[in-house]
Amino acid sequence: MSAPEKPRLLVSFDQYLPYVSSEQTGALWKLAEGRRQLDANLIRLPPSGGVAAHVEHSLDVLLVVVAGDGRLDGDGEQLALAAGSVAWLPRSSRRGLSAGAHGLVYLTVHARRPGLSVAGTASAAVAAREGGEAPCSLDRVCPECGKMRAEAAAPFCAWCGERVSAAP
Repeated sequence: MSAPEKPRLLVSFDQYLPYVSSEQTGALWKLAEGRRQLDANLIRLPPSGGVAAHVEHSLDVLLVVVAGDGRLDGDGEQLALAAGSVAWLPRSSRRGLSAGAHGLVYLTVHARRPGLSVAGTASAAVAAREGGEAPCSLDRVCPECGKMRAEAAAPFCAWCGERVSAAP
């Protein structure tokens, strides 16, 4: 039996951000501890950049603005974001982000998703019921974090903020 993990300081964003290139966008930092139950990502959107509106059906997300400013577009409301803002994004809510003139740096925290797996009998049953295999969706998988984009044409990954090529 392994010893329980101890609390520890992982990063101080006040000390970390000044050493990150202002040109860098997308995921700047990720929680990487192996036995964690949470996922956390520090994301930078470029000035006037954004994350397309999408719906997350499985997870509540806590969003903490670390630097910059922008706007949270959620279910018909526009909420101003500034350094120090904390927003709760409940599962099944529609949300999108827009960065202001100086960009937006924010931390997201949510329950860790289980890894993708294929269950042979369930997949075969679905394929038989639907008349064949599902279409390939690899073009919607973010090359940075490996998660599926909510919208095929979204220019940024909703999970990590990385710019992705839009579908043709």
